[in-house]
Amino acid sequence: MSRRRLGVLISGRGSNLAALIDTAAAADYPAEIAVVVSNNPDAPGLERARAAGIEGVVVNHRGHARREDFEALLHTALTAHRVELICLAGFMRLLTPSFFDLWSGRIINIHPSLLPAFKGLDTHARALDAGVRVAGCTAHYVVPEMDEGPIIAQAAVAVAPDDDAESLAARVLAAEHRLYPHAVRLIASGRARLVDGRIERDGDGAPPPVLFNPPLEG
Repeated sequence: MSRRRLGVLISGRGSNLAALIDTAAAADYPAEIAVVVSNNPDAPGLERARAAGIEGVVVNHRGHARREDFEALLHTALTAHRVELICLAGFMRLLTPSFFDLWSGRIINIHPSLLPAFKGLDTHARALDAGVRVAGCTAHYVVPEMDEGPIIAQAAVAVAPDDDAESLAARVLAAEHRLYPHAVRLIASGRARLVDGRIERDGDGAPPPVLFNPPLEG
């Protein structure tokens, strides 16, 4: 089986990276992590990658007057490892349209909300302030506009009456760790495809039951 080569970009601890590493260790997983690249030389996720036998590369964004100069080095590192699909996993740098042109349709991300709701930062506090009863996370393709790309998969998490931003974030993060490897599997296996700006997906059978929060009575 030919496995898709992933390049995972991180800036910090890389908890979603760890989930990808653990899942990709299975022989039947259709993707492998070719390289982990961080813009932060002190990112704990680099050590996590190296402990798993995956090369960790630092492309420090500091010291570059232009973002394009940093991205040129990033592009070189990814192409040197024959990366086919980029997975953003807590990568805290905005990428330029020029970089997206080079990697169009080959960058995905995991976002801690049910897009298109709560784009950007502070998603959990904003969700609680809005009074939503269901939160969650979204795996999506990345486009130049922030959190606007085609949606690959989503996971919903019920909001508890006593939730604060921290407790909600913890449950959403646990869902991310399951959703992101699943989304990568769909893409790498060809079961999900980007066609004309939308996702076409092969049938997976009946969806799970509807989540009601608060639960229905009777």
